[in-house]
Amino acid sequence: MSIPQQGGGPIESRDQLAAYIASGEKPREAWRIGTEHEKFGYCKDHKLPLPYEGDCSVKAMLTGLQERFGWSPVLEQGKIIGLERDGANVSLEPGGQLELSGAPVENIHQTCDEVNGHLAEVKSVADDMGAGFIGLGAAPIWSQEQMPMMPKGRYRLMTDYMGRVGTLGTQMMYRTCTVQVNLDFASEADMVQKLRVALSLQPVATALFANSPFLDGKPNGMKSWRAHIWQNLDEARTGMLPFVFQDGFGYEAWVDYVLDVPMYFVYRDGRYLDALGQSFRDFLKGELPALPGEIP
Repeated sequence: MSIPQQGGGPIESRDQLAAYIASGEKPREAWRIGTEHEKFGYCKDHKLPLPYEGDCSVKAMLTGLQERFGWSPVLEQGKIIGLERDGANVSLEPGGQLELSGAPVENIHQTCDEVNGHLAEVKSVADDMGAGFIGLGAAPIWSQEQMPMMPKGRYRLMTDYMGRVGTLGTQMMYRTCTVQVNLDFASEADMVQKLRVALSLQPVATALFANSPFLDGKPNGMKSWRAHIWQNLDEARTGMLPFVFQDGFGYEAWVDYVLDVPMYFVYRDGRYLDALGQSFRDFLKGELPALPGEIP
């Protein structure tokens, strides 16, 4: 994996990584928001999740959006796995959840228009192929075994890793959906303030938007089973981050945290190389077991 500097070459040190984050600072008038919207697809005749291929399928959905609405295909190993158009992307989560990664927009009203336009396009294609879509935090009736796996190399690696840590990682991958927001920041202090506020509001947001009370076709005893999943997923990459609230937190402290989060893979020449559990900090030093002697 390579993270380019603003000036060109690869990043090779902790300080360069911190500078790379700082290069994302924008004045207030240039701030934008970007939203990610995921939903489950299913075939109406048998009420099972959309498989990747077939007349009623994820592939048919992506192809339909491409042909009708001017999206450009994104391919992996010759298979369509996503779409691009005007700064936005449509991508696939591991279990076939269809995700809109919206273009950067100025305000929530534009985000609303973008999402509604996307859902109208999806409905147009889905109606013709006999599919439906639901926006819930967790799959309400389908078992883990009924969820398909999308043909993306990194998902096979992630599935293997998630099976070794926590207790519900693979459930998160295949049986949950979410809506996320991405925010700009003006300075290190602004980033710190926004991250602290966002983390502090997570319990409130979870309560306000809880909508996953069903599992395997029956009540699961929770308002948000999705939140339960994220509390039992992977201690190395999920949960509250107390160090964010400590004095002196900033870009460098964030980089120190990220460098020690276990890796999934290294992407080289169109292939995903297994680096499960290995350290990006070691990668910076050329000591990554998956690619000995190489740096990002």
